[in-house]
Amino acid sequence: MKILIQNGRLLDPASGLDQTGDLAIASGRIVGLGQVGDFSADRTIDATGLVVAPGLVDLAARLREPGHEHEGLLESELAAAAAGGVTSLVCPPDTDPALDEPGLVEMLKFRARKLSRCRLFPLGAITRGLAGETLTEMAELTEAGCVAFSQANEPIRNTLTLQRAMQYAASFGYALWLHARDPWLSGGVAASGAVATRLGLSGEPVAAETVALHTILELVRATGARVHLCRISSAAGVDLVRRAKQEGLPVTADVSINSLHLTDVDIGYFNPAFRLQPPLRQQRDRDALRQGLADGTLDALVSDHNPVSTDEKHLPFAEATPGATGLELLLSLALRWAQDEGLPMARALDVITARPVKVLGGALGSLSASAGRLVEGGVGDVCVFDPQASGAVTPERLVSQGKHTPFAFDITGFELPGQVRFTLVAGTVAYESLLTEAAA
Repeated sequence: MKILIQNGRLLDPASGLDQTGDLAIASGRIVGLGQVGDFSADRTIDATGLVVAPGLVDLAARLREPGHEHEGLLESELAAAAAGGVTSLVCPPDTDPALDEPGLVEMLKFRARKLSRCRLFPLGAITRGLAGETLTEMAELTEAGCVAFSQANEPIRNTLTLQRAMQYAASFGYALWLHARDPWLSGGVAASGAVATRLGLSGEPVAAETVALHTILELVRATGARVHLCRISSAAGVDLVRRAKQEGLPVTADVSINSLHLTDVDIGYFNPAFRLQPPLRQQRDRDALRQGLADGTLDALVSDHNPVSTDEKHLPFAEATPGATGLELLLSLALRWAQDEGLPMARALDVITARPVKVLGGALGSLSASAGRLVEGGVGDVCVFDPQASGAVTPERLVSQGKHTPFAFDITGFELPGQVRFTLVAGTVAYESLLTEAAA
């Protein structure tokens, strides 16, 4: 189908493009930007007053299938991604069974392609069954479609096993995505500090992150492995990442929308919506995360989408399953961060488009050159949103099967900026808002 998006604000952080104009898509590719000229479209979208941006790229979204279908189905979560303007996402390997066999990866990618809502890039398990013992066949998993390798939230307790994984990955050019969380120091349900003490909750110290970071970085120095550090949550962690980059180590890092906007004080009176992993830390940590994202120490903002069923969330705080829905909130919370920090809109889009693609690097294959960008000849993945519109987050509005988020209006009382109107994946409309349909 040939689609013409007219009179929108074309905004591409990667190229610096920021102008009002048209965008033409044919055969799944962008064939015109700015002044399109003579283009016979099958469908024309009026984007007057709207921003036309690259499709969002989310580096952390659990889809809960296979194995956790009561918390989310592939169909519902990819639909949620499209509703949030996300056209490409990375999912961790902690499904049931874990993504440690090529057949499981191929099945997941095949199902995602049939749904045509969002591009799916799985992470393969580093160890079989995520047990932290025997390494998987990374070469076979890469051929099946894995873009990197991870243990998700499951630690590798044996440092020798982690070293061997890094040596193997470095030898073949694979990347490891690691959560910096020491298995012996972690396990608390809230961040160590005055709030956890006052509420009587078990605390998780900053050292749980920094001890693990020191170990990972020392092994990076020894092996030369490329490592992406997932969900940095503390000021000390940001400082370690900054120093590692200054040293020239091949590391990247991300932060979740939760840690970027919330603190342990927000837990209030044991609200299980704020039971998250990593736990919410103090304001000085949140401020350091915001600065780290602004100055490039942290490479990407992620939704950390992790839908949790009502039965597993409506429990006492310490017993509730950690996790929150986030795919549909990624754009709005990136815009909110930029507004709070006095940054231009292009900077907000950069951390959820071009910079996540840089983290993935060549793992995207033919998409590497144009994913997260608006460029002629590039892939037709586009997010069209209204920057002036705002809306309250309510369970009823969420497309995801998971309805629990700490940003729900009844908890925070504020509305989030930016409303997605259209999401296009390879030139096909994957999402169109009800407001747009009503106007038509």
